[in-house]
Amino acid sequence: MTASAVPFELAGADDRPIRGDALVNGEAGAAVVMCHGFMGFARGGFFPYLAQRLADAALTVVTFDFSGSGVGPDRETLTELDAFSANTFAKQLHDLDVVWRHGELRGWLAVPTGLFGFSRGGGVAVLYTARHERVRALVTWSSISTISRWPADVVREWRERGYRDVENARTHQILRVGAQALDEIDQRGETELNILDAASRVRVPWFIVHGMADERVPVHEGRQLHSASQDRAELALIERASHTYNFKHAASEPAPELALAAARTVRFFRANLGG
Repeated sequence: MTASAVPFELAGADDRPIRGDALVNGEAGAAVVMCHGFMGFARGGFFPYLAQRLADAALTVVTFDFSGSGVGPDRETLTELDAFSANTFAKQLHDLDVVWRHGELRGWLAVPTGLFGFSRGGGVAVLYTARHERVRALVTWSSISTISRWPADVVREWRERGYRDVENARTHQILRVGAQALDEIDQRGETELNILDAASRVRVPWFIVHGMADERVPVHEGRQLHSASQDRAELALIERASHTYNFKHAASEPAPELALAAARTVRFFRANLGG
């Protein structure tokens, strides 16, 4: 049975919109929820390719833009810059829970459901899985292992200015990240938002994927997550794979590294979710 795309919009953190799509397979015996990374969005990069691969494997797939992604109603353009500036991990965890509960109400997730997270979204997925028994299997690609990611001089300037400017590689827009992110690191980074501590408490099947040529999140962070799991997780280091697994826009075929990561991810979810 071919999956049908069902768009949805929900009220997320600060009552900002969460916009998403469910690829619903009425005969699916399992499902996967997908979390994008920093400056990412559900219809960008390799996400549509991976979502379709999962759907083709008879899984219902739920993708969405975090309310603080900055992406507007057209699901592509960065227009909600205030939301991006005020985004935090706590807000993303809230959004993920809103999506999950909605999926349960709609019947999309009334089956064994796994969680996928990429980059920053991987950290969110680890934190969420450690808290919620509803997650039955976890896959992270290029995941961060800590929310504290900046050297002291950057943090000092960030504090003095009250914000930090970052460039979006896709649109070349200069985006502003507010001080809320720093407040969160100071207040919660070593406690409830400690990703490595959460990793030590993940008990469901977990597949950690990281590119050996990752230029944004060092491969040692993938190894740290694996070590924190006390080797309960499965670790796959993919040679020559960049942060996005050598994805290229408008390519007629996926890069071999992306195809490999996707194929192993599909097999892992199918093996560990049943259906």
